[in-house]
Amino acid sequence: MSETTTRAEATPPGAALLTHRQILTILSGLLLGLFLAALDQMIVATAMKTIADELHGQTLQAWATTSYLITATVSTPLYGKLSDIYGRKPMYLTAISLFLVGSLLSGLANSMYELAAFRAVQGLGAGGLMSLAMAILADITSPRDRSKYAGYFMAVFGISSVAGPVVGGLFAGLETFLGTAGWRWVFLINVPIALVALAVVAKVLNIPHKRVDHRIDYVGALMLTVGLVPLLIVAEQGREWGWDSGAAIAMYVIGVLGLIGFVFAERRMGDEALLPLRLFKRQTFSLGNGVNFVMGIGMFGGMVSLPLYLQIVKGYSATEAGLMMLPLTLGIMTAAGTSGQITAKTGRYKVFPVVGFALMAASLFLFGTIGTDTPVWQPLVMMFFMGAGLGLSMQTLLVAIQNDAEPRDMGVATSSATFFRQIGGTVGTAVFLSILFSTVGDKIGNAVRTSLGDPAFVAALAKPENAQIAGALQNGGSGVDLNNTEFLTKLDPVVARPFLDGFSGSIDLVFLVGGLVSIVGFALVWFLREVPLSNRSGLERVNDEAAAPVAVH
Repeated sequence: MSETTTRAEATPPGAALLTHRQILTILSGLLLGLFLAALDQMIVATAMKTIADELHGQTLQAWATTSYLITATVSTPLYGKLSDIYGRKPMYLTAISLFLVGSLLSGLANSMYELAAFRAVQGLGAGGLMSLAMAILADITSPRDRSKYAGYFMAVFGISSVAGPVVGGLFAGLETFLGTAGWRWVFLINVPIALVALAVVAKVLNIPHKRVDHRIDYVGALMLTVGLVPLLIVAEQGREWGWDSGAAIAMYVIGVLGLIGFVFAERRMGDEALLPLRLFKRQTFSLGNGVNFVMGIGMFGGMVSLPLYLQIVKGYSATEAGLMMLPLTLGIMTAAGTSGQITAKTGRYKVFPVVGFALMAASLFLFGTIGTDTPVWQPLVMMFFMGAGLGLSMQTLLVAIQNDAEPRDMGVATSSATFFRQIGGTVGTAVFLSILFSTVGDKIGNAVRTSLGDPAFVAALAKPENAQIAGALQNGGSGVDLNNTEFLTKLDPVVARPFLDGFSGSIDLVFLVGGLVSIVGFALVWFLREVPLSNRSGLERVNDEAAAPVAVH
């Protein structure tokens, strides 16, 4: 015999926990944290060429980018677990604090290797800023309404995309500011912003928290690190070591063993795993995150290469190049806002990532056709459509994954979307920069040999003021140091032409590879099942479960 009882302490099913005004108040704290991360990305991306030149490490710049992405990637799922245990608010404050410390240290770096180490600390904070913001949004809004509120997030990225290039270019162009080298303020500017974010988040981010007792999968995190780091190192250094050298093979072996160890660790931990393997049995989770991974690769292929094309090939300043990336952001904001409104009204969403990946692939292939003499308006138009593709795909895939997740898995499901996209971005950054710098020398050499048949080039090279570069161009250009590309801005345009053509050719190759990767994503996203979107927020679903009748025997 059995009877049914109800947990009286639970909020009745269907009762809304938070008003629109309360949601906006909480969002104000989340948006400040997002602004911190988004502004930093835009500032650093704009100023990285100048920073690399200052620290004499242009070919090492991938270290500063990938170290940040590695720690951000590995820490992202940890934040999901820790926030389930200790609450979203304390972990969000921790993320901001780590980002603040990493920014301060990065501003004090004296070499590209030091900068890479300090950017890794910054990445530890960044891993929580985006994933926890989206997890909190999932707690307080329903999947169907979430796309509308995500528009505020897109607005933050839009503001950052305007302010970031201006601020990054300004500091990168200053010799000194307040007694400190201008480029250092690219990182130091984060300190006051982070302090304000800490104060606001501490005050307004107050939401109910139901503790979920988890064991922390530190072994899984360690194995994931052991798996990822060697593979990224060989992606960066393989062109110098040789892809079949002893050092490269050792990295392959360590990386594969680390990933195998990660799978065993996750299986042993069961539900307490960093990424519980049972979640991969859900088609939306596994396929959605596979597509996220592919999107991260393709996205960073464009984001890394476009500023380099504009600055090195077209000769624009860091500020100008950053501002010229605005069409990309406008495309993201327009597409994300439009798709969000349509999703909220209709509940349909699968068409958006399908169209989005088609736009991304087409844009990257078109980018692969640009050259030294291409009118600048053409890549600007392409940027808008690539941004539209990203805007249609990013938030839609996240909403699909969150909608399919159980309330107890909301933290890890949300962080997984960011996690796989960041892994894709990390791989994409390392591989694409490796492709760029491993091919540019040969392409410059070929362009030099072709130019030697041009009397105008030979005459320009014979001028006394070009004697130094003429000596370096012996042996087809192999004697030129590409760690600092500033010399191109002062070089005779006729003499500089082979360098510009060489960089343009290598950047085109990167775009073409990115386009092929996006085609894979386009094929995969067709298999994504469209699950009806819930009208219940994460907190409401938790309360519904708590209020559900419990059978007593």
